Amino acid sequence: MSGPPRSGTARRFHPPWRRAGRGEGAASPRTTLRWRLTLVYGAVAVSVGLLLLILSLLLVDRAVQEGSLPPETPIRISRPGPDLITTLGEVQDDLRRDALGSLLRQGLLALLLLGTLGVGVSYLLAGRVLRPLQGITTAAQRLSAERLDARISLRGPQDELKQLADTFDDMLGRLEAAFDAQRRFVADASHELRTPLAVMRTEIDVVLADPDAGVEDLRESARVVRDASIRADRLVDSLLLLARSDRLQVDGLPLRERVELPVVARTSLAAVAAEVRERDLQVATSYAPAGVLGDQGLLERLAGNLVENAVRHNVPGGWVRVDTGTVDGRARLEVSNSGPVIAAEEVPGLFEPFRRHGTARTARRGAGLGLAIVRVVAQVHGGSATASARPDGGLTVTVDLPRSP
Repeated sequence: MSGPPRSGTARRFHPPWRRAGRGEGAASPRTTLRWRLTLVYGAVAVSVGLLLLILSLLLVDRAVQEGSLPPETPIRISRPGPDLITTLGEVQDDLRRDALGSLLRQGLLALLLLGTLGVGVSYLLAGRVLRPLQGITTAAQRLSAERLDARISLRGPQDELKQLADTFDDMLGRLEAAFDAQRRFVADASHELRTPLAVMRTEIDVVLADPDAGVEDLRESARVVRDASIRADRLVDSLLLLARSDRLQVDGLPLRERVELPVVARTSLAAVAAEVRERDLQVATSYAPAGVLGDQGLLERLAGNLVENAVRHNVPGGWVRVDTGTVDGRARLEVSNSGPVIAAEEVPGLFEPFRRHGTARTARRGAGLGLAIVRVVAQVHGGSATASARPDGGLTVTVDLPRSP
């Protein structure tokens, strides 16, 4: 005797369209874009054919009515049995109904054939039109964080799909460059942080391995460890500032206040006065009014980085010049310095993180983030930072910012 199925063993019947999409998050059956376009094109073709059929019926009916004879005329119709006496109007009405009925039946049959042919042709045309989109989808499916070199490279006329494919290729190029820059940035930052940590670890190991180390040895090791920790701390601060500036490029500055470029330039020079005297540098300034709206701290860091670079990447007995003013309606801060000769093709790379003249990631002083921060801060404020190599050595860095009203 059979009973009801026990819980957990009963099997339900699932239609094919349900079984095909079973699983976590399976969506209900949906119509593809190709079939939707096919149905739209087919519906348009059938609608046009139906309108033509209705118009044909109206025109035929009107033509028959205009060409009819006076309906009151009596006529005799011979047939087996007694003759039928009727009027010409009744005969014409019967003929008109027969003609319109025949036209309607033949028109509907033609409309059916037209609709079937239209759906087939529409399906083929929709597939041809959507073929570039399939290429875009295939290229997107091949993408990953490790492989961003896939491109569509669509050929054909400059239509909307070609523009979409070209835009997609440009976006992939920017993504690939961004991922490469991120990997390079992480590798360089790791290298820069590893150097002071290695110095500290070496000093500590040397002191611990020397049983006769005295107080002076311990003090000397402590000074080395302190200097290395200061370098690591400055590097972390620079990395945080660079990350914050990159974020502000997306979110914008939360607060803007009027900042005078002569004031921040003068403050930056005062901060390096001791180093200027140590290197016997000649400093010249020209402070013309130049006010901007922005973040006081970021603009101070921008000016400070420019002045520090000009002092530290200089030659003993060289010179530094700082100018502020207004040029073409924009506030300008320009810092020039003497120094070693820099090739013109090396100048754009100086704005990349951890890049220095003549070397990358190996300089003894600084982390190579100064000009990178300058460029990002200038962009956050709607401005630009450019550099040019001086023929006799040194560099000129120019920052243009929107002037405050």
